[in-house]
Amino acid sequence: MPSSDKHPTTPDGRYFVVSGRLWRASNPNLAPEERQHLVDRLMRARRDVGAALKARDSDAERSARGAVDAAKRALGERGPVWWTDGAPDFNRRMAANTPYADWFAALPPRS
Repeated sequence: MPSSDKHPTTPDGRYFVVSGRLWRASNPNLAPEERQHLVDRLMRARRDVGAALKARDSDAERSARGAVDAAKRALGERGPVWWTDGAPDFNRRMAANTPYADWFAALPPRS
C-alpha cells in the first residue's frame, strides 16, 4: 500500500490515517482490474447518494447508500477483514488507542 504525506499508511498496509483515525485500506490482493471495477462502482454509488440528497429522495438515498456499502465490502474496507493472521480489526479507531500508537506518535507533524 502506498503511503502519502496526507494520509499515512500503517506499516502492515492494513489502514491509512485521517485526522488520527484508522481507516481500513482496500484488499491489496484484489486483481487490478477487479479493484478498478469496484472503485468505479463505489464512485458511481457516491454520486448517486449526492443526487438523491439533492433531490430529497429518501428511497434513492437508501438504495445508493446500500450500493456504497456493497462496494466498500467488496473492496475489503468493511465487513470481514482481508488479512488471515487473526489480528483484530481497528477500523475507525483512534490510532493513539491501538497497537499502532507508537508508530503513529513517531510520524512527523503534518500541516
